[in-house]
Amino acid sequence: MTTSNWWRGAVIYQIYPRSFFDTNGDGIGDLPGVTARLDHIARLGADAIWLCPFFSSPQRDFGYDVSDYTAVDPLFGALADFDALLARARALGLKVLIDQVWSHTSDRHAWFLDSRQSRTADKADWYVWADPDPDGTPPNNWLSVFGGAAWTWEPRRRQYFLHHFLSHQPALNLHNPAVMDALLDTGRFWLDRGVDGFRLDAIDFLLHDKMLRSNPAAPPSGGIPAKLFGMQIHQHDMLQPEATGLLARIRGLMNEYPGTVTLGEISSQPGAFERVVNRTAGTGGLHMAYTLRPLRGGFDWATVTAMVRDLAGTGTDGWICWSFSNHDVERAVSRWNPNPGTPPDPSFVRMLMAFLLSLRGSVCLYQGEELGLGEATLSETDLRDPFGIAYWPEFRGRDGSRTPMPWNAEAEHAGFTSAASPWLPVPAEHRALAVDRQEADISSPLHAFRRFLRWRRGVPALIHGTLLPLALATPLVGFVREHQGQRVLAVFNLSDQPVPLPLTDPGAPIDGHGLETSLGDDGRLPPFGAWFGVLAGVRTVLADA
Repeated sequence: MTTSNWWRGAVIYQIYPRSFFDTNGDGIGDLPGVTARLDHIARLGADAIWLCPFFSSPQRDFGYDVSDYTAVDPLFGALADFDALLARARALGLKVLIDQVWSHTSDRHAWFLDSRQSRTADKADWYVWADPDPDGTPPNNWLSVFGGAAWTWEPRRRQYFLHHFLSHQPALNLHNPAVMDALLDTGRFWLDRGVDGFRLDAIDFLLHDKMLRSNPAAPPSGGIPAKLFGMQIHQHDMLQPEATGLLARIRGLMNEYPGTVTLGEISSQPGAFERVVNRTAGTGGLHMAYTLRPLRGGFDWATVTAMVRDLAGTGTDGWICWSFSNHDVERAVSRWNPNPGTPPDPSFVRMLMAFLLSLRGSVCLYQGEELGLGEATLSETDLRDPFGIAYWPEFRGRDGSRTPMPWNAEAEHAGFTSAASPWLPVPAEHRALAVDRQEADISSPLHAFRRFLRWRRGVPALIHGTLLPLALATPLVGFVREHQGQRVLAVFNLSDQPVPLPLTDPGAPIDGHGLETSLGDDGRLPPFGAWFGVLAGVRTVLADA
């Protein structure tokens, strides 16, 4: 990869600082803790890290409610600690991306404190304000993702303000160019400091309909869901086409710093893959984007086949970044476990890894994914996530994917902290998957990830290539990746039973990836097996083609 295109096909390791490693004994991970454990990420074979918010914040939404975009929250350390982290990452050859939350701020941000005072304040129109309807109700039917109306009454202004998430997270009015100017200035602060790019949070929420028109109802889908947000077609509160102009301004900032990149988060609303392409095609938008769509669906044959077909159907414009797990969703090995209620089959964990790392695009790995960590089962009293607390037990929130990293199986709190109690408990079942245990076991998921990532670096088609899906019958999913004459066939068995490989030309097997791919005399792929073969010429590989 050239310096300017280092991000194409890159593996980006997502760090949730609160839960990574605590160095000061307060039970919460911090920036020095990240620095102390960067060697683990470098040895894994990642190209970059994505650091979740560490900015000043009241922590109502654990950092995604920013009160100062250019200050480090004392909870995580100081600006000097960030500089030290950046320097250590540089020494290890790791790029550093940081979160930027530009659709909203905290209600404690100085901008909002000014804006709420009166309709004539300096920053009066920096947020989305609206008069009440004649009966005192909100101006339209927009809903918060976290439940209830997306409007909160502000008595000082005698108006409602918009919030797509918690009421403590007022939405910025990005129709006002001055707001975007201010945000770009905060971004420039970090670029000047040496960061390699930004992960942009919730970009589908950057703009709203200026006319504040109500959303239409979604088609009925059965009973009333716990999350009412799904009962609307989100035509006016998000997904506005004018956001293209905002992304162009962000790209303009990045162009001032050659080699820096943007990674956007696209919602799971319909048309997600098309939005990824639209937002990343050409040179005027984002460099890459991932969508929450795969994280909301299943991993059955029909869903996975459709996902691969949708990916191929978007063409070769744009650049997707895949994410199967993150801090907002149930961990993938539990969410997609073919045998719910039991520990994930190690072969399934390895197959899922290989599938993720073989798709066209870049990849985000979430901390602990390389250990095969499953979702933590927490009690109601353990919860910290306001979303989960409000919806328990219909929705258990996001804390189950945010529990601390287990570093040492025998240490208190698995080596995450010396505090009496960490901010979230370390699940007992995660101790057996601690880093030190897996270091000593060459058959562990950690070693599997290292082997596969090392092998992948030597297969250009898997990093840069096009993707052609194959029409395989259940439970097989496959595709051909091609780059500069190298054609690699990849086939995955999604079942726990051996399956015949219906190929006339499976290609020459590629060794070194560490997966069980022996076809045997009967040509069957093992349970949760994967096949990688180099194809010669342009011959068809399908027996029935």
